[in-house]
Amino acid sequence: MTDLVLTSLEDGVLTIALNRPDKKNAITDAMYASMADALCEGAVDPDVRVVLLRAEGESFSAGNDIGDFAMIAMSGRPAEEMAVFRVLKALAHFEKPVVASVKGVAVGIGTTALLHCDLVYMAEDARLSAPFVNLALVPEAASSILLPARIGHVRAYEMFALGRAVDGVTAAAWGLANAALPAEVVDQAATDAAKALAARPAGALAATKRLMRDGAAIWAHMQVESRVFGERLMSAEAREAFTAFAERRAPDFSKV
Repeated sequence: MTDLVLTSLEDGVLTIALNRPDKKNAITDAMYASMADALCEGAVDPDVRVVLLRAEGESFSAGNDIGDFAMIAMSGRPAEEMAVFRVLKALAHFEKPVVASVKGVAVGIGTTALLHCDLVYMAEDARLSAPFVNLALVPEAASSILLPARIGHVRAYEMFALGRAVDGVTAAAWGLANAALPAEVVDQAATDAAKALAARPAGALAATKRLMRDGAAIWAHMQVESRVFGERLMSAEAREAFTAFAERRAPDFSKV
């Protein structure tokens, strides 16, 4: 497991921490593979009662490492073969509680992954965004149905299509987080909540989550998104977006 993803198990709580603070915890394919391994092992390990997702440094995640992602995308590798989809499948079917601690920026999957968490504690000045259209792509992680269901169509569309960022206070008001707190206490609040869940009857928690979420339906929608995502990766618009990124210029979609 890469040291860019740290794991620890204490008192029934498996902590999975992104550890690339110098890059605002932008996630590479190798990091996704480590996260997927941790989630899959945690799902079947009886000593793991709760998963806590957090990050080192000042930001939760800047989303995909665009350079790493662009290289994979331009290689023609099918989208469903990327390690990120192993993470998404694990989250779709994960029956144990998942708690998140969010500070700083949460971009792309940094935001959409929160839709699969059962409790979310967020810094008041956190910044959530899902600017998939900016890269000529489409939403993932079943967020195209989960985000509108949570916050309404027009708010979700604004986040997807215009790339609007929302702060932690707004996110909590919209139902994307349990609480917006001062940044210095967010990790402790999330840890306390995870420990409280670990003390609850695991069977009852799992049954409750199954009643609240249809993992099979969520995974099925993720696969639909994946197919469209893969098509978009091969589009002229996406080539322009990634080329513009590499050339450090604004993309020009008027000619594609």
